[in-house]
Amino acid sequence: MLTEIEIISTAKDYIKKLSQKWQTELTIAEERLIQKGYGIIFYFNSKKFIEDKIEKAKLIGCSPFLVESKTGQIIVFGTNRSIDYYIKEYEAGR
Repeated sequence: MLTEIEIISTAKDYIKKLSQKWQTELTIAEERLIQKGYGIIFYFNSKKFIEDKIEKAKLIGCSPFLVESKTGQIIVFGTNRSIDYYIKEYEAGR
């Protein structure tokens, strides 16, 4: 079982890799974390959008993701539906 610090570290490592892949600086929207008994769900976007509130720096396709506390596995959700839909699907095992 991962601690909250380990979960956050895993999420930051994931975002760092995405930043390199996308060739833009990304960051986690810490005020939007969703804590569940099975892990934490994270939102992210460009650093300019999250920290500096520059609307034109907002990126599309930034899917929220879950870091499971039991395994450290990253589960990427979609952007096509509400977060509630993806949470319910995950909790139902789909």
